[in-house]
Amino acid sequence: MPRSFPAKILRLLSRRFEAGAEPVTLLPCELVSGNGAVLRKIVGELARRWRLGADSIGFIENECLWVDSLVDRIVSQPLDPIGAVAEPYALWAIGDRAGFVAPCAHPAIKVVADIAPYERLKLFVLNLGHSYLADHWRVSDGSAQANMRKIMADDESRARLLELYDEEIIPVFAAAGMEREVRAYIGEVMERFANPFLDHRLAEIAINHAAKVERRMVAFLAWADSMMVDAPRRRLETVIGRL
Repeated sequence: MPRSFPAKILRLLSRRFEAGAEPVTLLPCELVSGNGAVLRKIVGELARRWRLGADSIGFIENECLWVDSLVDRIVSQPLDPIGAVAEPYALWAIGDRAGFVAPCAHPAIKVVADIAPYERLKLFVLNLGHSYLADHWRVSDGSAQANMRKIMADDESRARLLELYDEEIIPVFAAAGMEREVRAYIGEVMERFANPFLDHRLAEIAINHAAKVERRMVAFLAWADSMMVDAPRRRLETVIGRL
């Protein structure tokens, strides 16, 4: 019995091929650039290791659609036996491609030519902001009960985050021609972080902190360097230096 997620997908798709069923569309939601292509590559390599036939591999890699997508929604805690506590805000950005048909119509679903701008906003504003506040929590408070709602109610913490956005984040997005978009998104994010109905604990946000900082802050500075943006980065480099 396959255990990994890609192995389970491969088993499903290979069985569909054997049964003569129609190909399917796959919409991975992991926060990985080009997640559709990445998953397709992993499953294809696994299919070759399993020594599947060329026709089966062709069905999996070329007839099934592997589509990039991005989910932007804060989920603060699970609900038993199934479900989760989530905010009202929701976005599912899906990269358009030939042959793709959206699974349903909904105001939160956007089929777009390029999901990279949506990915950068989420990763380098919302997720980066989470890690920035989690880092300060790790070196100062450390209380297991600290959550985003309480942090955002503190004027000093709120000002600290806004200063980070204003001085170190916005200039880079502006250089990429996204100043209007990032300013609007920051306004939404500040409201979402202060949601009075979510108990989004800093202890949970800080899980796998080093890996998150690499993905969110180190990658952000690499993006800034690729555009040769000369913007302040003292706060981000301080967090990175603590890894």
